[in-house]
Amino acid sequence: MPRLTVAVERFPIAGAFTISRGSRTEAVVVVATLEEGGVRGRGECVPYARYGESVESVAAALEEQTGWIAGGGSRFDLADRMKPGAARNALDCALWDFEAKRTGRPAHELAGLSAPGPVTTAYTLSLGDPEAMEEAARNAAHRPLLKVKLGGEGDPERIAAVRRGAPDSRLIVDANEAWRAETIEQNLAACAAANVGLIEQPLPAGDDGLLAEIDRTIPICADESLHDRAGLDALAKRYDAINIKLDKAGGLTEALKLAHEARARGFEIMVGCMVGSSLAMAPAMLLAHHAAYVDLDGPLLLARDREPGLRYEGSTVYPPLPDLWG
Repeated sequence: MPRLTVAVERFPIAGAFTISRGSRTEAVVVVATLEEGGVRGRGECVPYARYGESVESVAAALEEQTGWIAGGGSRFDLADRMKPGAARNALDCALWDFEAKRTGRPAHELAGLSAPGPVTTAYTLSLGDPEAMEEAARNAAHRPLLKVKLGGEGDPERIAAVRRGAPDSRLIVDANEAWRAETIEQNLAACAAANVGLIEQPLPAGDDGLLAEIDRTIPICADESLHDRAGLDALAKRYDAINIKLDKAGGLTEALKLAHEARARGFEIMVGCMVGSSLAMAPAMLLAHHAAYVDLDGPLLLARDREPGLRYEGSTVYPPLPDLWG
């Protein structure tokens, strides 16, 4: 049976990554590795304080599974042992990778999916003042899809500035729960004027009932308001799309089931990420081919990625080679 080891790794961010909840200059990730007889499988996760996670708590949750893994634990039983979240994601993805390496069958084949191909990813512009965001947009104007981080007060000016800087790019805006009932109509109007294609998580999770009542012309995507399939019922009439992140869902296993059920209910799919290395993005590529929006730009925001990493050509990201994952 494989042996589980857990490691904490750090990757510097190019500049800073800023959203409504704060700013970071490095990505701190937790990696689960399974090894047996020269076969190695890995999975990476990004602990997120917004969901009550820390690097220490996630690493400890993974360490608790060493005996279970040694006794033959599998990804088919993992959801019964661990709650959704970053720790389960790392172990689930490591189990997928280990099985792919052990059997010589690629992960997409194990999942019953067609082989993934290259996709266009969004590129994220951090929150800042309108002038800085216009300059950042101008520097990224060659990219076909930009994701714009917003912060609440002053967002109409930020949206307009980004559109000036990148007149031809498709835009997604992500408020990270920063809008409020008294400003949402103004912000929606600014998005419409800038021809924004998707609005992600405008209101706080748990206080987003207003979304079921307001008229809108731009689809709204749930992020913090949805983690796994258990949350789908609460989204009715409030959201038009969902952002599936493996760290929220608790791994590729649940993410695949979530995508299937969400599509059956008429939701559009966005595949997203935390800021991590290519190892965190690689399993999500199995979902990306079937998503309306792909946001797997984590490695593009780093000062350095792991080697080997995913291949990026501009905003086109290619499926992982087996040396990385799957």
